Amino acid sequence: MSQGRVFERASASSIRHALRPFSRNAVQRRFVSDEFPKLTGAADNAFNRERMAVKKHAGESAELWRRLSIYVAIPALILASINGKILWDEHWEHWATLPPLEERVEYDYQNIRTKKFPWGDGDKFAARRPTSDFRRAGLA
Repeated sequence: MSQGRVFERASASSIRHALRPFSRNAVQRRFVSDEFPKLTGAADNAFNRERMAVKKHAGESAELWRRLSIYVAIPALILASINGKILWDEHWEHWATLPPLEERVEYDYQNIRTKKFPWGDGDKFAARRPTSDFRRAGLA
């Protein structure tokens, strides 16, 4: 083995060994942190008791919101997505049964233009969709 390769292995393993206790302790602390230590002696005062109560309440609130997010919000989003997809499909099924845009009756109250748009030919708005916005040629 070359000198560089040995140094790489040594530095990588030393980094792993340096980080191992931290990561292991953090994980262990997370799963054991449900129990709060009993306060005794000088540590048993009103400030520390209130602080422990706030920590306990914060933990319970966080758990409540975690459960609400997982068991209520995510299923609600899934159901709303399914409903949206069903409505989208129904809309386009209905759209397919309508006559072509050129053959539809154009009523007086449709496509009213009191002044021209300031771009292009003055008849089409900026977000025009030619598949759904039909204007007969020659109409103002």
